[in-house]
Amino acid sequence: MGDPLRGQPAVDRLLKLLDLEQLEVGYFRGVSPEVSLQRVFGGQVAGQALVAASRTVSVERSVHSLHGYFIRAGDPAVPILYTVEPVRDGRSFTTRRVTAIQHGRAIFFMSASFQVTEEGFSHQSELPEGVPAPEELQPVWDVVRRNLPPDAPWNVMDHPIDLRYVGVPGWVSAGTRPKSDRQQVWMRIDGKLPDDQALHACALTYASDLTLLDSTLAVHGKTWAEVSSASLDHAVWFHRPFRADEWFLYDCSSPSTSGGRGLASGRFFTADGTHIATVLQEGLIRPARPR
Repeated sequence: MGDPLRGQPAVDRLLKLLDLEQLEVGYFRGVSPEVSLQRVFGGQVAGQALVAASRTVSVERSVHSLHGYFIRAGDPAVPILYTVEPVRDGRSFTTRRVTAIQHGRAIFFMSASFQVTEEGFSHQSELPEGVPAPEELQPVWDVVRRNLPPDAPWNVMDHPIDLRYVGVPGWVSAGTRPKSDRQQVWMRIDGKLPDDQALHACALTYASDLTLLDSTLAVHGKTWAEVSSASLDHAVWFHRPFRADEWFLYDCSSPSTSGGRGLASGRFFTADGTHIATVLQEGLIRPARPR
């Protein structure tokens, strides 16, 4: 059976990816794209897990944080079962625990916290100065197309997110990337999303795993061709409302790499300088073995 959305805009396919099927109370099923990597993209699992959690929470409460661990590589050929445990429903906060399961084993689990809207103190980090506008930068998929074979998965997959690196991305030839202690990427969902803040949070979660670990390589001037890698954990804090289909800057750096692992930190800013979210992730970063 073919993919019914084949040929439709990539944003529609992303929306379909994030529209889980509810099997029973607290049980949801998600699928992977027809064309995928050898393992399920971590941002997909985290985004779908947040969708599952959000479906069990009142719309008056918005997600303010999530913390997840990638346990096993996901199999893109079979559906993913998401189970949601209602840990707590308090007066101000709601907590959910989500487990993603394939072949009878957990591949990812996540805790997410939701909060009613409140007023209070407010301050934020400032948008970095001197960052070129996204319109002045080339889409990263053009760089990928020039540096990877035409049949490489990244060249034949959907690209629902427009990515534009301020510096040199990790998809260039080995030995040609300059060292940089900062990585900055403009992003936006490449199409219009519905006016649903929970959906925009899930889309941002999906996007947050795309480029963050690259900052651990940029420090050393290394590229993805020179390492084997995998996301180990992922945490997102949502600070303010936003639209994921409008430009936002992902300002990333890596405080440390050691023991085959790299820690990456990222801040999301809207084009007008609003700090909307903060992300932390540790990943497996091992020098690739010579073939």
